[in-house]
Amino acid sequence: QVQLVESGGGLVQAGGSLRLSCAASGRAFSSYLMAWFRQIPGREREFIAYISGGSINIRYADSVKGRFTISRDNAKNTVFLQMNSLVPDDTAVYYCAADIHATMSPLVTSPTVYEYWGQGTQVTVSS
Repeated sequence: QVQLVESGGGLVQAGGSLRLSCAASGRAFSSYLMAWFRQIPGREREFIAYISGGSINIRYADSVKGRFTISRDNAKNTVFLQMNSLVPDDTAVYYCAADIHATMSPLVTSPTVYEYWGQGTQVTVSS
């Protein structure tokens, strides 16, 4: 069983920055594929970014490329999402997710790949 706890959300003005953190349990964290998703009520969960265990493979959604940075600290079992140049369309609940098998399948940007999820943290960007 893997537990994920997000933190760092909040209210920020457009153009501002936030840094989300996700603390994970589990001894094999360094092997997990970790990802961030976001969701607006009534819409499907949207892929934001993923990072492989050794930080070799990283991918971003086009909507956040150049503004968001995913990183991880395996010594602290934590994955981060640095969000810069935020816009109102970034408003959502942000979730971190873990694929403990690190399958790196073609569906790696689909939420169905990830077995464990955090409770989510709200990010609100005001105009």
